Amino acid sequence: MKKLLLTGGNGFFCSRFTKKYKTSYEIFSTDLPEVDITDEKKIMDVFTEFNPDYVIHGAAIANTDFCNNNPQIAYSVNVTGTLNVARACKRVGAKMIFISTEQVFNGNLEDGPYTEENVPNPDTVYGQNKLEAERLLGEMLDELWILRFTWLFGLPERNCPMVPNILWNTISIVLEGKRTKVTSNEYRGLTYVNELIDQFSKIFNIPYGVYHIGSKNNLSRYDISCLILKELGLENRIGDLLENDVEKYKNHQRDIRLCTDKIAKYGINFSYTRDAIRRCIKEFRFKV
Repeated sequence: MKKLLLTGGNGFFCSRFTKKYKTSYEIFSTDLPEVDITDEKKIMDVFTEFNPDYVIHGAAIANTDFCNNNPQIAYSVNVTGTLNVARACKRVGAKMIFISTEQVFNGNLEDGPYTEENVPNPDTVYGQNKLEAERLLGEMLDELWILRFTWLFGLPERNCPMVPNILWNTISIVLEGKRTKVTSNEYRGLTYVNELIDQFSKIFNIPYGVYHIGSKNNLSRYDISCLILKELGLENRIGDLLENDVEKYKNHQRDIRLCTDKIAKYGINFSYTRDAIRRCIKEFRFKV
């Protein structure tokens, strides 16, 4: 059985990954406070003792506002910590999967979807950290997959944490019963986390390189929120709960959609966002 080490193991993605694959791999899931990726010696000791075949590096500070306000802390985790993990991978001969983000394109002026050949131009500290880490990893490791995720969504699961995501955010609006502004000037891929996890093991068998991961989507964030309410049986409450925010991003719409044609060539395919949302709601039998 192959040995797989996760960093950020208590996070939204990695916790669900462990739940899915705990009998397929020998998994060592690490996270704070036991394992701090900014502590190079600790990382080396952990890797040497476990001796993984693969490492999925998911640990990061992803909160955009926090990173912008605390750039040194963000850099220490998102870049320096990542390099510590990479050096440990090199020491033990482990293959590394680095989870990056669509947000490396959040400063680009042209519209998406972006391919792996487009030059990223991030305008936030988080996006800049991820892009710099991508570059430095590429210089350090040969056995490396860089996966730029779109925004993942899902519903609460037992013993798995939640993070803000389009589906849960919209459900929270319903629970609060407060009319909320949602922009119609933002376009991004929105991917069902379990659809990604179900086929993630295929990635270990594809060529090393940079890949865009997730669903295609041609609907605005506001349109997606409306779709969610319709699928929940709350179409008659859209006007009470959602306000179309046409001011946010009005000077230049935010479009950070990713083209995922490259990964699709290796049999890793994703539903369109609208279909993935319907699937998620159906699987959880979630209707109001």
